[in-house]
Amino acid sequence: MSELQIGFVLFPNLTQLDFTGPLQVLSRLPRSTTHIVAKTRDPVPSDAALALMPTTTFKDCPPLNLLCIPGGFGVDQAIEDEETMDFVRREGGRAQYVTSVCTGAFVLGAAGLLRGKRATTHWAYHHLLPRVGAIPEKARVVRDGHVFTGGGVTAGIDFAFTLMNEISGPQLTQTVQLGLEYDPHPPFDAGSPERAPKAIKSSADERYAHRIAAFEEVLGRVAPRL
Repeated sequence: MSELQIGFVLFPNLTQLDFTGPLQVLSRLPRSTTHIVAKTRDPVPSDAALALMPTTTFKDCPPLNLLCIPGGFGVDQAIEDEETMDFVRREGGRAQYVTSVCTGAFVLGAAGLLRGKRATTHWAYHHLLPRVGAIPEKARVVRDGHVFTGGGVTAGIDFAFTLMNEISGPQLTQTVQLGLEYDPHPPFDAGSPERAPKAIKSSADERYAHRIAAFEEVLGRVAPRL
C-alpha cells in the first residue's frame, strides 16, 4: 500500500477533543503522513485553553486519502467560509475516506458530501442532519460507503478505531487500543440522552437551545445552495 495521506481540517473555535482524540489514534497508522490543515499556518484557537498548530495550508496541502473534519461551535463560521468549503469540496471529492466527528458532519453536508448518505453527529444536533441532505442514524459511528461519521466529541475515539480497523485490520487496532489503554469506565452512565437522568437531559437541552437556534439560522443560509 502506498503512503496514506491523512488530513485534519482546523478552523477557529473547534472542539479540540474532536480533533486530538482521532489524531492520537490515526497518527499510529503505519505508512501514513498526517497533515493538520488550515487557511494559514497561524495557531488556531480551540474551545479550550489550547491553540492548535497547522502543518500546512489549504493551498499547499497534498492530495488526501483520508479527510477528517472535527466539530465545535466554530462550525457555524466554517460552513460560511469560502476557502474552507472549497478545500473540503476539493479533497472530499477525491479522498478514499471522507470523515467527520461531532458537528463536523455539517461541514461535509454543506460541501454536498452527505447527500443521500446515512450519518450521525452530536445528539443535540442530530435532527438537523436532513437540512444538509443526510439520512440521520443514531449510532456512535456510522459508515455509508466511503463516508464515516462519528457522534459527539468522545465518539471521535471510537470513530478513529473503526477507521483504523477498516484500513489496517483488527490486530493493529487492538494493539493500539491496548497501548492507549482505551478502556473507558465513566463514573456515571449519563453519556447519552437515552440514559442520562431526566433532570440532566433537561439541563443539557437548555444549554444547547440558543446554540441550535443560531445554527439553524446558518443552515437556512447554506441549505438553499446545496
